[in-house]
Amino acid sequence: IRSFQNSVWGNDKMSRYDAGKFDVAVVGAGHAGCEAALACARLGLETLLFTINLDAIANMACNPNIGGTAKGHLAIEVDALGGQMGKTADQTLIQSRMLNLTKGPAVHSLRAQIDRRRYQEQMKLILEKQPHLYLKQAEITDLIIEEETIKGVITHTGAFYEVKAAILCTGTYLKGKIIIGDITYEGGPDGMFAASALGDSLKKHGIELMRLKTGTPPRINRNSVDTDVMEPQEGDKDIRFFSFENEGRKIEKEQIPCYLTWTNMHTRKIIEENLHRSPLFSGIIEGVGPRYCPSIEDKIVRFGDKERHQIFIEPMGLDTYEMYVQGLSSSLPEDVQIKMLRSIKGLENAQMMRSAYAIEYDAVAPGQLNLTLESRIIKNLYSAGQINGSSGYEEAAAQGIMAGINAAMKITGKEEIVIDRSQGYIGVLIDDIVTKGTKEPYRMMTSRAEYRLTLRQDNADHRLTPIGYKSGLITKERYDRFMHKYDIIYREIDRLKKKTVAPSELLRKMLEEKGSTPVKTGIKLSELLKRPEIKIGDIERFDEEITCLEGYIKSSIEINIKYEGYIAKQSEDIQRFKKRERKKIPEEIDYSMIKGLRLEAAAKLSAIRPVSIGQASRISGVSPADITVLIIYIDADRRKGK
Repeated sequence: IRSFQNSVWGNDKMSRYDAGKFDVAVVGAGHAGCEAALACARLGLETLLFTINLDAIANMACNPNIGGTAKGHLAIEVDALGGQMGKTADQTLIQSRMLNLTKGPAVHSLRAQIDRRRYQEQMKLILEKQPHLYLKQAEITDLIIEEETIKGVITHTGAFYEVKAAILCTGTYLKGKIIIGDITYEGGPDGMFAASALGDSLKKHGIELMRLKTGTPPRINRNSVDTDVMEPQEGDKDIRFFSFENEGRKIEKEQIPCYLTWTNMHTRKIIEENLHRSPLFSGIIEGVGPRYCPSIEDKIVRFGDKERHQIFIEPMGLDTYEMYVQGLSSSLPEDVQIKMLRSIKGLENAQMMRSAYAIEYDAVAPGQLNLTLESRIIKNLYSAGQINGSSGYEEAAAQGIMAGINAAMKITGKEEIVIDRSQGYIGVLIDDIVTKGTKEPYRMMTSRAEYRLTLRQDNADHRLTPIGYKSGLITKERYDRFMHKYDIIYREIDRLKKKTVAPSELLRKMLEEKGSTPVKTGIKLSELLKRPEIKIGDIERFDEEITCLEGYIKSSIEINIKYEGYIAKQSEDIQRFKKRERKKIPEEIDYSMIKGLRLEAAAKLSAIRPVSIGQASRISGVSPADITVLIIYIDADRRKGK
């Protein structure tokens, strides 16, 4: 290593010094970095976590909440694998709501308003206490690569750390640029420094970068908000949790309301009169922004038929009067932002504590990654989170835990883990960004999952906890509790399929109350429960054993019985999917030599290097005809014994 350092640095850089040897370096301590570092350390690897500022660990630079539609699925899946986000969210939530309850269980999504400072404090403390994990406030400015393999990282102070693997979790810091109107300056979120040098190092080593953009709304002082004229948004009476380790717990906790208000035609006029000052339309902003989380000025232009847009006023924590103005993300000049705010009902006297801003940053083109999140350019170099083109805390955490697990598996000589699209939203997320790529910050949505009826929040442990146990992140004690839980669930499902309730006045009355078809003969309890209008609570009066079960057990039983036919149908689809995923493509295949394969398809396949026919079929620009040609070629080669 020393001789290699000398050849790379030259005599003018000999002030750099050896600072130690570690198994893994994690660069960045946002939501991806926290999960990656904890996974590696909990699996016994000596792990060093770098952050530009220790006070920014697990920062919620944008909205102060975790979860939401599809994002709740991701946070719960991270917990099912043995991650930390859900546990810390449960500890620090100030409001809990289950979204989409009027729809089917596939799209039920937990969302929690979080005390952002307490979340940061708790996560920092967890990191500090974790054996094998070391925290360091420093900016990583360069990577040391030898024989296309990561060998070490260098800090801005000249410290060289020798490592076996590195995980980049730089968020929006990589060459970050803050934009407010025509004012631009280098910077990261919440007034932090940008990471300016590392991007140049990545380019130097052959990694393709792309320029993305995101933004955040203003923050205001609660004292200047008239919440009496707004619509309160209360939390659910029964608090639900992200972590399966909190199943069955009852917590009496005061929940803090959010508030709903709306923009109006006056707000619209202010924006339209100042569009020429918007960097979004003037050309100052070069990066591509998130389509599914547009700025308010973008909404006004794109949705010209709408007279108003929702604005949610959300508390940032219990010990602050700062409030988040959800829905008013903007890069307009500060004076226009103030006018916009004060045009909204309840915000006429709003005092802005932090201006809204856009932030541009560099990200890695994710098509250069394997499904394990390891770079195909540099061995043992992984990346996770917004550096991979995603958006959101939950998407970052999901990638972070997988990058951490796979870095640990590779270093210890174990089989790396890939979650496929039928196993979890995590699999959908990673497969989408790696296989399909993205030209904008990727946001997870339930519509992206083909098998969402089987990828529900309630069964995330059933799908992923065995994988977490196999990796070593789930303890034997937790795994045994998990096994016991599903033993009860399947035993009860089987019992309800066998138990018959005889016709009676009580049954007739219940069915009449529910608007359900009466019965003249005995009926199985499971058949009763399959009726859409009948809930598991309705049949408790006919079966005392159900009454004794925990609520989450009852809920799982009800879903499995009520949707049994649909789940069985989707299971057949999953088996067909897995058949294509099992058909592997040889690593050494030369797509340019395959006759009948279109040039575009050959180029795409060569760039992404899919591992299976299933993955190849999801690449944009690769047609079903190309897949047929590829299958024939592979089968012919195998018959020849190649």
